[in-house]
Amino acid sequence: MTHAAPHDPDDLSTPQLLERLTDQVSTLVKQEVQHATAEVKQKGARLGVGIGISGAGAVVALYGLGALVACAILALTLVLDAWLAALIIGAALVVLGALMGLFGAQRARKAVPPVPQETLNSVQRDVQTVKENLKR
Repeated sequence: MTHAAPHDPDDLSTPQLLERLTDQVSTLVKQEVQHATAEVKQKGARLGVGIGISGAGAVVALYGLGALVACAILALTLVLDAWLAALIIGAALVVLGALMGLFGAQRARKAVPPVPQETLNSVQRDVQTVKENLKR
């Protein structure tokens, strides 16, 4: 394609205007796709780091929880038989785990998928601008 020097749109012919429109739309779409890709990559990288750190923290917390469970069982053995102390603590943990699982599932259902929101907003503005200019 040939690219004419910038002219006043009133001086351009219909084919020249169509060529200019095609070039501008193509450039705009390419830029929006590049922006969306960069935004998703950036969010993905942050998500990966966050998940890694959270996973390490969860492992450490799990060891700490195990030690606290053992402590609670040992403390209850001072007043109950060992098997009964372990049963009570185990049942309490099962109930706590079920409640936490339900709460987590509710939160997950409310979560929105990671979308390139900035790019989406930009594309919506572009579409609105094109619509407004087509009405003229």
